[in-house]
Amino acid sequence: MTVQDFSAWTREVQARVEEALDAFLPPADRVPHKLHEAMRYTTLGGGKRVRPLLAYAAGALFDADPAALARVASAVEMIHVYSLVHDDMPCMDDDALRRGKPTVHVAYDEATALLVGDTLQAQAFEVVASLDAAAVPPARQLTMVRLLAQAAGSNGMCGGQAIDLDSVGLSLTREQLERMHQLKTGAMLRVSVLLGALAGRDLATHELEALDAYSAAVGLAFQVVDDVLDATADSATLGKTAGKDAADNKPTYVSILGLEPSRALAEQLRRDAHEALAPFGDKAQRLRELADLIVQRKA
Repeated sequence: MTVQDFSAWTREVQARVEEALDAFLPPADRVPHKLHEAMRYTTLGGGKRVRPLLAYAAGALFDADPAALARVASAVEMIHVYSLVHDDMPCMDDDALRRGKPTVHVAYDEATALLVGDTLQAQAFEVVASLDAAAVPPARQLTMVRLLAQAAGSNGMCGGQAIDLDSVGLSLTREQLERMHQLKTGAMLRVSVLLGALAGRDLATHELEALDAYSAAVGLAFQVVDDVLDATADSATLGKTAGKDAADNKPTYVSILGLEPSRALAEQLRRDAHEALAPFGDKAQRLRELADLIVQRKA
């Protein structure tokens, strides 16, 4: 059997996720029109879809149900997009560009942006809670909802964002910076992997430990590379405002370690991610390729 090449696989998954998101989001012609239009504006037609790709790659390890994967991949992307919408608002990072187009509060208004984020978060949980019980038993569905809530809340993404906001202008240690990003970025990457795997079956302890080690490595690598790109790429390449971290006096891996040591750290984390997947053999190839993509990306 011919194995589909990675680029073709990513395009296929991205297309599936786009189709699923289109189906799970309310239509723009349904009241309230502006809210639904803005939800679709920010969610559809953009982004690398890294979290859905991780969910699909993890699902491949455990022969996950395709319909269940479409749901969990859409849910983690909705949570991610909601966080970007709120992150870009004037009360947070006050950014005007995201995914190559005006941010929601610029294209619409601040109140709409706030509601878009709130609604996308709620929609994500509805999508996971509506999994087919024949494919994913209710007890496992409850576990998945709990994991998603933990990853998105104060012990995950929102907690990391709170630390980030409180750290502007401060000199963090490397350990403090790592903890912040384990929450802000790593928690949602981890849950993307876990939900994709759980769409297939319950996990044994050794499987969960291996996936956790992989997720920790790619989650940290993602942020290290983000910091490197913010310092080296331009806005057109990134699809968002470049140099924003330095302009806002935020602590980053580049500001703490320097540019080249940060690049070396990302490469070490890539190797760590590969090593964590050893128990799964060749079946984890997509997860390995995603680790490569995360570290070697240019935007």
